[in-house]
Amino acid sequence: MRTVSKWILALGAAAAVSASAGSSWAQQTIRVGWTIPAEESKYWMMRRPAEFPNIGKAYNIEWTQFQGTAPMTQALAAGALDCATQAPLSLANGVVGGNLKAYIVAQHVFEKAGGFSVYWAVMDDSPIKTIADLKGKTVGISVIGGGTQGPFNLLLKQNGIDPAKDIKLVEVGFAVSEDALRQGRVDAVNMNQPFAARAEAKGGTRKLFSLSQAMPNIVHILEACRADFVDKNPELVKAYVRDITSGMKKALANREETLKVVNEVLKAPIPVLETYLLKDNDFGRDPGAAPNFPAIQKMLDIYAETGMLPKLDVAQFKHSTIVAPLQ
Repeated sequence: MRTVSKWILALGAAAAVSASAGSSWAQQTIRVGWTIPAEESKYWMMRRPAEFPNIGKAYNIEWTQFQGTAPMTQALAAGALDCATQAPLSLANGVVGGNLKAYIVAQHVFEKAGGFSVYWAVMDDSPIKTIADLKGKTVGISVIGGGTQGPFNLLLKQNGIDPAKDIKLVEVGFAVSEDALRQGRVDAVNMNQPFAARAEAKGGTRKLFSLSQAMPNIVHILEACRADFVDKNPELVKAYVRDITSGMKKALANREETLKVVNEVLKAPIPVLETYLLKDNDFGRDPGAAPNFPAIQKMLDIYAETGMLPKLDVAQFKHSTIVAPLQ
């Protein structure tokens, strides 16, 4: 978990960015953070704005891409973003370390039974056969302290591995995880779509374990907005959440067009996307982008159990009326 001093530094840097935006401008424009992958509703809004009558009329969006959810948490806490993609752990860290107050207004993807689960892979010829065999090895994870680390730590502890002492944990982004594994820079590494599909097509790797073994129905990414922004601009945020809801429906209803939209954003070839996107071997998506608050609470409980967070109640993130689905 990030230290308070790091948060203070981050807040100061991000505040300088937000200072350039006047209050009247902020009321008409929502500053939104995004990342890749798996934000199809927002990708539709970015790439097919004509499909959303409110965008450019009722309100505008200033899109800013980030490399992960944690820096977006810092920007939210500083007031440099109004809404952003978040992982439950990142958002909770913002509350604990950055004095962030926010509402969860929608959900992007979760792990469904029988679908894709973020997993750790090793090379086919690796002597690592079980989680216990990771002792003394170098293991890659997308973000240290990120959303996947809670169930990851839990699985290691259940198999006699102290994640703080028994392995060398290094950050390896999803986009370069396959190369890091094949080049021998790590002994095991996390895999996410579409990069997992690409690696599986090439062959030579195998799945060691997946996060679903620690917890079913993991909520990977959700949409959160600063509480002060929502409270000050409820109708503006309602319009945004309506479009998030509509974007999810469009993404699920028109897979052929969604493949094109995601290709434009991720630059992943459509033949690769075709192997998994919106199929049974992909993440799950609620058709109305509704947040699964009970599942998020279970995740917060796991983070508390593994010492990554104090005990938190998901109720603090619920707004009484502004939450997907909104029509």
